[in-house]
Amino acid sequence: MPLDSAVDGAWARLVDDAAIFPPGDAPLHEATAAYTARLAEDGAELVGTFVLRDTDLPLVRGFGGPLSVVVTGGAGQLAGPVGLCAKLGLDLAGLEIALRDLDDLAGNAARVVAALREVETDVPVHVELPHVGNTASWFAAADEVAAAELRLKFRTGGLEAPAFPAAHALARWIDAALDRETPFKCTAGLHNAVRHTGEDGFEHHGFLNVLVATRLLFDGASVDEAVVVLEQRESATLVEAARELDLAGARRWFTSFGSCSVAEPWSDLHDLGLVSGG
Repeated sequence: MPLDSAVDGAWARLVDDAAIFPPGDAPLHEATAAYTARLAEDGAELVGTFVLRDTDLPLVRGFGGPLSVVVTGGAGQLAGPVGLCAKLGLDLAGLEIALRDLDDLAGNAARVVAALREVETDVPVHVELPHVGNTASWFAAADEVAAAELRLKFRTGGLEAPAFPAAHALARWIDAALDRETPFKCTAGLHNAVRHTGEDGFEHHGFLNVLVATRLLFDGASVDEAVVVLEQRESATLVEAARELDLAGARRWFTSFGSCSVAEPWSDLHDLGLVSGG
């Protein structure tokens, strides 16, 4: 994929192909075929892994792309996809698991850590922390994830309004990850580069906003300053920042985001002049 040489590292493998998840809901066989076909197209290097559920693994035997596997159950199910990928010859590139015990997030995180000690794998493991009102519980769980050198996962959208965190919440999450030197990925709602009101009426975060905010927080900006960036709707302001900041360096922390659309992020970057080609 032809990329602007100044920002090449900022965009490569930024988008994980989550086409089978809502709201895209693409049939699995169509989504894997599209992933493979895209390798010869402009925008190919923008895409990282193919995201699927652990229950989908038996259906993708022979698929050659890197897989991020979402564990549909609890900590006890982490070993299953690792063994099955090895058995089927699939390229396991990462595991993702959500914490669901809202009354004991830190304990839930500790159980994930304990389960992983019994699993022979060195792939990145992203632990999704839910949006909860008890910030002390959230931060305690983040501590468990960081201490085990796992990664964090932040949900930035969905099919209902509560799935979209406010800018201040997202800024605090990113700041917490950086404070713990913990890489993170995002999922849902980040199809477009710049913050906007979607056709669904929800306020959608922009992936460019998130990347710029991550860089600025890493450089010492306050959470309130990051909120301003996350709420920025002027694309020209964000593009100027993208050209001035070391966004490639920020990718050490903001590793990727899952999106059911690959075409939309690529189109936005092209229209903003941040990549060429296509």
